[in-house]
Amino acid sequence: MQLQRIVRLVLSAFILAVLLIDTSGLYKYPFVKQLENWTYDARLNFTRPDTLDERVVIVDIDENSLAEVGRWPWGRDKLATIVENLFGMYQVDVVGFDIVFAEKDESSGLEQFEQLARSTLKDNSKYLQELNRIRPSLMHDEIFADSLIGKNVVLGYYFKSHLQKDEPGVTGLLPPALTKMDVQWSERLPLNKAVGYGGNLEILQASAKSGGYFDNPSVDADGVFRRVPLVQSYDGYLFASLALATAQAHLDSAGIELAVETGGSKGGKEYYALETINIKNYRIPVDANGAVFVPYRGRQGSFRYIPAYKVLNGETDIGDLKNKVVLVGTSAPGLLDLRSTPVQNIYPGVEVHANIISGILDDRIKHKPAWTIGYEVVILIVIAVCMALLLPLVSPLLAAAGSLAFSGLVLAGTFVAWNNNLILPLASPMLLIVLIFMLHMTYGFFIESRGKRQLANLFGHYIPPELVDEMSESPEEYSLDGENREMTVLFSDVRGFTTISEGMDPKQLTQLMNALLTPMTRVIHKNRGTIDKYMGDAIMSFWGAPLADSEHARHALYAAIEMMDELKIMQEDFRQRGWPEVNIGIGLNTGNMNVGNMGSEFRMAYTVLGDAVNLGSRLEGLTKNYGVNIIVSETTKVEISEFVFRELDLVIVKGKNEPVAIFEPVGHKNDLDKAVTSELSAYRKALMNFRAQSWDKAELDFFNLNRASPNRRLYQIYLDRIAVFRKEPPGDNWDGVFTHTSK
Repeated sequence: MQLQRIVRLVLSAFILAVLLIDTSGLYKYPFVKQLENWTYDARLNFTRPDTLDERVVIVDIDENSLAEVGRWPWGRDKLATIVENLFGMYQVDVVGFDIVFAEKDESSGLEQFEQLARSTLKDNSKYLQELNRIRPSLMHDEIFADSLIGKNVVLGYYFKSHLQKDEPGVTGLLPPALTKMDVQWSERLPLNKAVGYGGNLEILQASAKSGGYFDNPSVDADGVFRRVPLVQSYDGYLFASLALATAQAHLDSAGIELAVETGGSKGGKEYYALETINIKNYRIPVDANGAVFVPYRGRQGSFRYIPAYKVLNGETDIGDLKNKVVLVGTSAPGLLDLRSTPVQNIYPGVEVHANIISGILDDRIKHKPAWTIGYEVVILIVIAVCMALLLPLVSPLLAAAGSLAFSGLVLAGTFVAWNNNLILPLASPMLLIVLIFMLHMTYGFFIESRGKRQLANLFGHYIPPELVDEMSESPEEYSLDGENREMTVLFSDVRGFTTISEGMDPKQLTQLMNALLTPMTRVIHKNRGTIDKYMGDAIMSFWGAPLADSEHARHALYAAIEMMDELKIMQEDFRQRGWPEVNIGIGLNTGNMNVGNMGSEFRMAYTVLGDAVNLGSRLEGLTKNYGVNIIVSETTKVEISEFVFRELDLVIVKGKNEPVAIFEPVGHKNDLDKAVTSELSAYRKALMNFRAQSWDKAELDFFNLNRASPNRRLYQIYLDRIAVFRKEPPGDNWDGVFTHTSK
């Protein structure tokens, strides 16, 4: 029992160490990050107020507005009317546009009129006089710019974090920056650094009070908008987001204050980290990248939405807009400003900005300070130590109750912190509790089931362990009852075993067979084969049962080739032990076989029977006749298209009446060199001449092949047959078949 407790403590410490690696930042596990995101989303949704904030209003370019006014983009004379109505009729405090006006408005047709005045109608005084009269009303950009002058308007734009090939780096005009950063700030503050921007037309941006970017480079890996950077840097300057710039305009603040923490060393330099952004008395906590966690009030509709066409036509109540913060944006799906958020999968981007402004005004911005890393380390160690010491001493019921108690304490602590705008890590402590509880519960279970595992190990001597694992997942699908399947069988046999056995004492012979059969069995298991039986120096195995295998022929061939490779490695060990060199032959055949548990009431065995099995045995016996290591049947060959085979012969084996083609695997198509390919081509030509009874041509071909490869017995076999057939021709109806009369 003491040893088991030590093992449990060691395993608990290992789980703790794995999670501490993530906490320390040595390696971040994506699944832990995803779990943390889920727990954050759950806390956010559980505590969201789900109330309407009357201070921020969204003027929505929605589907109804598009149907009423026309498709987007609208003429900027209409936008000018909206601005004039908002500040004149409705007396709003500030307007932020979640829109960029990067291109000129040519919807009035002024350019075409000017073209006519320069060409076809240049001599028409009445036309020129009328054009001069209406020109001011057609200059939509100038009209819109005039409507912005002297008003509390923030225009949107976007930064570029990377540039596509041939993409312009900058367009339009940037608004004034918050501040110019000195070299130390620019190099050491880990803020998002833009490489370009898409700004508004110069005439529009110069007329507006300020501007704010609306892009978000801090989207999480799952595509969810949880954080939005309030500041980004570009070319050594610091710029505000649309939400921050709009809040600053609403609070009538001439500037903002950046609280920067310094300390330690990072890469040999003192590092800086932005802690808070302060606007007057409002303190906004941010992370190291200058981003805030968006304080979502609820699902879409947490702010009043007013269709843009009603503002354009002056049809909405003054009380809905007076002294409000107004954001002009869109919820229309066709305008592509919809986001995935923790509170809703499809959420208007303009409402994300509204939530940030609301959170700034209410001091509801939550923060995850740097010291939470230390807290996470301490809480993980405390949980691991307490659970590892207590759980082995109590019953499973008390262990479950204790684990629930730990979970409750962690949850309570994180929610208390949450209500005080602190975000404490929750995923790793909860994961640790679950893992340690499962460890201690399953450890006892596995100890109690040791007997069952031992049975599985015994079964694994005949079936590969991975197949045993697969079968254990759905044992009801497998039966020992007999059935007929297409399978592949393999026979291997030691050549000259009688001579070998006569020269060794029984103990040495046993050691040699064990040293030979063990690696061969591993190879068969590795390639998903099932050991049928050992027959002295022979191995019989098959593929395709008990687990179905659509590639049984391929796996069997790869096993045969690997067995020959393994034998070459073993020869050196045999020589060092003073044992004789061992050679084996392997036969493979594919076909329908009967498989199942067969035997007597005294002994049963899971085996295969049938003509296809017998043929596999005969093919193994032919390997020594042809001087090759492996022979496969044609039914096996056709299943393995990526291999090149040499047709050895067309034979009738003992016990069969029908001829079968037999082949030797040469190698993978991609691995053959030109010499081998050339030899195979010459051999096919020689074999064709032989079967056509063109003895002179065949003899010359095989003579040349034999001279080039004197160690290949196959060529001499055909030369000997040609000599016989010259004396005793086989007749005109001869089909090239050779009959073997021995096994």
